[in-house]
Amino acid sequence: MAIDTISEDARWDAAGLEALAQTASIATLRHLGHDPDAFEIALLGCDDARIAILNADFREKPTATNVLSWPSRERSAANAGDPPLQPELPYDEELGDIAISYETCQREAYEAGKPFDDHITHLVIHGILHLLGYDHIRDADATLMERIEVDILGKMGIGDPYSETGAPDASHGQD
Repeated sequence: MAIDTISEDARWDAAGLEALAQTASIATLRHLGHDPDAFEIALLGCDDARIAILNADFREKPTATNVLSWPSRERSAANAGDPPLQPELPYDEELGDIAISYETCQREAYEAGKPFDDHITHLVIHGILHLLGYDHIRDADATLMERIEVDILGKMGIGDPYSETGAPDASHGQD
């Protein structure tokens, strides 16, 4: 897997963003039955000021957010709750770009009482799922996307980010 990580904020280097993203992307793609070596993702580690500009430019929301994604092509499912269109063989394609903000992620992890690395791993998985056409606008799509996130995180030994405790659920353990 080629994940091109660019850190505009040195705190991301110290936090090990590149290694966390590599692990999360391999786990996500394998979970969905894809060969991780066949895809490329660009990841920007930035701060709240930069992501607020991106959020304003692309979503008309001039505020900081945790993660943004730009898929290389539209793959969304036509029907709510259905899986999105899968990349066609042969893969070897760029999935798209992701930006993640240090301050927002740090604050969210602290407020939720979750390890920073676990939160970052979750958000990278979340961003990659967006690149693959998953979304959470419609309730049925959100349920599907969240279930996949929880399953991947559980296999990695990371608790359910949607539960109040964040503790690993026994039903989401290793296969």
